[in-house]
Formats: sequence, structure tokens, C-alpha cells
Amino acid sequence: MGEEYFVEKEKMEENLEEVSKIHFVLIHGISGGGWCWYKIKSLMEISGYKVTCLDLKGAGIHPHDPTTIISFDDYNQPLINFLSSLPLNEQVILVGHSAGGLSVTDATHKFPKKVRMAVYIGATMLRNGFVTEQDVKDGIPDLSDFGEAIDVYEMSFGLGVEQPPTSAVIKTSLQRKIIYQMSPIEDSTLAAMLLRPGPIQALASARFKEGEGAEEVPRMYIRTAYDRVVKPEQQDAMIKKWPPKNVYTLESDHSPFFSAPLLLVGLLSKVASSIGCNTD
Repeated sequence: MGEEYFVEKEKMEENLEEVSKIHFVLIHGISGGGWCWYKIKSLMEISGYKVTCLDLKGAGIHPHDPTTIISFDDYNQPLINFLSSLPLNEQVILVGHSAGGLSVTDATHKFPKKVRMAVYIGATMLRNGFVTEQDVKDGIPDLSDFGEAIDVYEMSFGLGVEQPPTSAVIKTSLQRKIIYQMSPIEDSTLAAMLLRPGPIQALASARFKEGEGAEEVPRMYIRTAYDRVVKPEQQDAMIKKWPPKNVYTLESDHSPFFSAPLLLVGLLSKVASSIGCNTD
């Protein structure tokens, strides 16, 4: 009995050591920030994973004014800087939510050897960004069911009122109905306090030059079945156009990190176990 206990304890310690080598980097969507992953980060770190939640430029607690950000490369620079700073042989699992999918794809093209897997959660997944009209139709939220743009968004005009808006955020009165309809009220309340305008002009300019080796990076897509932002039909169109290795579905709203955190962590853990931890 005592011998069995020590064998089991040794095996558990080995598993924890392996898990601790797996590094998830979580990327928020437009208007969000690293804060939106607080449940996921807590649950995954308890399980032993290393988790980094970044703020892209002008998001979360990043000090830059999002209204002045007009290029996608500028917006995504914090992620690029982070990957550049990693030790030569370290690989990470990139996880992007919503517009964070664009950041994940950009990083995968630029650093394919540093990305062990790319995971998209109700996210924009376009191989080369917004190149065609169909890309725009599939990848940019259509909130016309909730009214005209002026009724749905608070917009800012960093280049002048005669130019297109440079940033926008969904009006507080509509946020729960559109983004968090299945989430706990305390989480949608927190989000209403923390959401910032997102640099829509920068995001719309996202176009990627395909990097050598990027297609070798496995991708996984997690569909959000009751999503009112990136609608299921948009998600399915992007999946069909650029098929990932695996597709899973969560019965959640646009924000499963609030509405289905345990299920989401279960899927992310499944990702980790499927690839092992080849991080040395």
C-alpha cells in the first residue's frame, strides 16, 4: 500500500512538472483586455499551467489612447514584442477571442516556430486578414439586428469628424444583450466598467503576409453557439474556408470565459494534453 502511494505521488509530480512547462498566452477581443480572462487564468494556474494575459495597445490597462491607433501592426505590437522576448526554444499556445483571432494569425505568420498551437474562440480566423469582401462579411461583426451603427456604438473620430471613426465601443445599454446574454450579471457589470473603445480602423486594416512554416502550426476552433457578435454562420464560413485541425462547440454567448469557464478550461486542457509539452 505504501509503495503504491509513493508510485502514484511520483507520477502526479511528473505530470505537474510537465503541465507547468505548457504556456498559454491569452489574447482578448476588441474593447476587452487581459482582465476578461480572470476566471480562465485562475482555473488554469490552479491546474499548473503557465498563463499570460496580454493587453494589446490601447486596451485593458495599456496607457495608449485607442482613438489614435490606425494600423493593425501598431495595435498588435505588444504581442509581437512578447513573442520576440521569449527564449529561443520556448513555444506557447496562443488563444485568441473574437478580434483577438487576427492577432493570433498575425503572430503565427511572424513566429511560426514559437507557436505550438493556435486556438480561436468565437474568433475571426482569416488566413490573410481582410483581403476580399467575403473576408469582411465573414470576419467583421454585423450588429444591424440591434439598430444602425450610431445606435449601437459609441464612436470616436481621431482623424476628424469628416473621416471614418477610428475607435468604437458597444453602448453600455446594449452590452449585456449583445455580448454577455448568457453570462453572470456580475461579470457583465464588471465588463461595463472596464470595456474601452477599440481601434476599429486598425482592425479593419489587418492583412497578413503568409509566413514560411505558418501552415504547419496546428489550429483549433471553438465555436460559440449562441454568439450575437461573431455569429455561428460567420464562424462556420471561416472554418470552411480555412479548416482547422479540430472544431469544438460551446453552448455559450460571445464570452465563454464568463458564461462557460469550466467547459472552456476543459477544452484548453484537452489542447494541452493533445500536443504534449514539447517545450524543451
